[in-house]
Amino acid sequence: MSHEIKDVLPVVHMPYTDDQQIDYSTLEKQIDYLFETGAHGFCLALVSDLLRLTAAERLDLPTRLVKFARDRGPVIIGVGAESTAQARAYGRAAEDGGAAAVMAIPPISRSLGESELRAYFEALLGEISIPVIIQDASSYVGNPMSIEFQASLFTDHGDRILFKPEASPLGPCISALRDQTEGKAAIYEGSGGVLLVDSFRRGIKGTIPGVELLDGTTALWQSLIASDEERAYRIYFPICALCTLQLQGGLDGFIVVERYLMHKRGLFPNQVHRGPLNYFLDPETCDEIDRLYALLQEALQ
Repeated sequence: MSHEIKDVLPVVHMPYTDDQQIDYSTLEKQIDYLFETGAHGFCLALVSDLLRLTAAERLDLPTRLVKFARDRGPVIIGVGAESTAQARAYGRAAEDGGAAAVMAIPPISRSLGESELRAYFEALLGEISIPVIIQDASSYVGNPMSIEFQASLFTDHGDRILFKPEASPLGPCISALRDQTEGKAAIYEGSGGVLLVDSFRRGIKGTIPGVELLDGTTALWQSLIASDEERAYRIYFPICALCTLQLQGGLDGFIVVERYLMHKRGLFPNQVHRGPLNYFLDPETCDEIDRLYALLQEALQ
C-alpha cells in the first residue's frame, strides 16, 4: 500500500542492549507505541544514531523497520553518507526493503561545491525511484546548502524531491523554499519541534520530531489543524523549552536527552549509548527536564 508522507512522522530512537547491540525487541515496541500515539509514519534518521550504526546495520534496518510498521504508515530511511557509493547502497537497501522515501544529508566531513552536491544527489536519484527528502541539518551538523540549489533539484525532479530544512534561520528558510518552488514542494519541519508553530503557519506538510515527546507533538499538530491556538501554545511552550535544552548540545544533545526521556517513560529499558559522545547530562539538567516534562503532561490533560 502507498502511504502519503504527511503530518507527524517521528524519528525513531535506537535502543541498545547492555553490550551496545541494537535491541530489536524494544525497537519494535517503540514503533507500535508511535502508531498508537497518533504518528502517521516514522523515519530512521540522524537522531536514530544513524552516524553510529555500522554499514551492515544500515543495510539491514530498512527491511526490519518496514516489517515492524506492518503497513500502518510510511517508513522513511536516512541514507546520507560520506560517499556517493555509500548513499546509493543505502538508498537501494531502503527501496528494496519497502521504504516509502529516503532522507539524505550531504557529506558532513567537508564543505562541497554545488557541482559536487548535485552529482551526489543526482546519483542517489538515479539509483532509486522513490522520493528523496533533502535534509539541510546545518544548524547542528554539516554545512548549509543554498535555497537556490535545493529549489533547482525540485525544478529538475518535481515531486520526487521533498525538503526538511534545519538550517538557521528556520522560518525564513521554509518560506524561501516554499516561494522558490511556487508553493508546490512538500516541506517538513524538524529540530524537535522547537519552531513548529511558526513553521505550521508557513505551510509545512508535516513535522519530523522525536518519539520522546510524541504525545505532545501529535496533540500540538492536531490543535494547529483545528485552529485551537490556546491549546496549541499551552502544549508548545514546554516542548519548545525542552528542545532548547537539546539544541545546546547539538546532535548529541538531542540523542542524550531523547534517550533519557525514553527511559523515563518506560519505553527503553536503559540509557545505553554508543560513543564517543560530546554531550552529557548533569543532575541539574535532568531536574529541569523532569520539570518541563511534568508541565507538558499537565498541558495535555
